[in-house]
Amino acid sequence: MNEIPKPAAGRTSTGARKASAKSDRSRAREFALQALYQYIVGGNDAQSIDTFTRELSGFHKADSAHYDALLHGCIAEAAQLDELIVPLLDRKLEQISPIERSVMWIGAYEFKHALEVPWRVVLNECIELAKEFGGTDGHKYVNAVLNGIAPALRPAEVEADKKSGKAR
Repeated sequence: MNEIPKPAAGRTSTGARKASAKSDRSRAREFALQALYQYIVGGNDAQSIDTFTRELSGFHKADSAHYDALLHGCIAEAAQLDELIVPLLDRKLEQISPIERSVMWIGAYEFKHALEVPWRVVLNECIELAKEFGGTDGHKYVNAVLNGIAPALRPAEVEADKKSGKAR
């Protein structure tokens, strides 16, 4: 009989990171994703979403300052973030899952504003979010779009990775 492979340490059977293995910033991204989903799907205002999200179980373990920056920054810059994303899409923006769109907003926003976070970390965190919350292959789509945006927003880092052989 074939044995079922065990997940890597810190991972669930689906390959997602276990809650105990997540950093406070990773948790902030998860809560921001949930909040942005409410914004896109429900059309709720940012303050109502923020109040609701802060009351969710586990929020106290998140980096609230990073969450604030992501939620309010992505909403404030939604049109500019969409302008970065749309040229890389193979379909209309309205056809993109709200989860994947939210993850792409988070990635593009962090590329622009969280310069202390290496671009590869931003990319990997967004892929993880899409794997955990998005559709079956949504993470591949998110990866392709964010890899397309990164050279415009983080040219020096991307170029340095290409020269060192780290770029995908």
